[in-house]
Amino acid sequence: MKRVVLGQLLALVGAVAGGGLGYLAFGWLISRGFYGLAIPGALVGLGCGWLAQDRSRVRGIVCAIAALGLSIFIEGKFFPFLDEDGRPHGLGFLATHLHQLSPVTLLMMAIATIVAFWTGQDAGIPLLPPRLPARSEDVRPRDTSG
Repeated sequence: MKRVVLGQLLALVGAVAGGGLGYLAFGWLISRGFYGLAIPGALVGLGCGWLAQDRSRVRGIVCAIAALGLSIFIEGKFFPFLDEDGRPHGLGFLATHLHQLSPVTLLMMAIATIVAFWTGQDAGIPLLPPRLPARSEDVRPRDTSG
């Protein structure tokens, strides 16, 4: 149990580090005239999977949701919808108006989500000792008496 918790904590650290690095990379690319919205979300999954110690489809789903949320946050931060006075709307407005984003933006969000799912469910660098198989005296026989 302790190994599983440590493995999930390592995966969480990797996901947060990947998302932070992706956020910085996106800002750097935007400052040079490039658009790479898929990068932050993909790095969430890559960081998570890289430090994870065991495979987990649930962790892949969580990474996909986190990547989509990060993509929406970054899009709203760097390219917000503006009201009539030129002030940005909040993230709630963006979340309810995703259908008004460009197809390229939606495609990048989809790519980030898929990559985060695919890579977030894998196990990367083994940092913890491997699981030992259960010893026969640790396994209790089933009670078939009734």
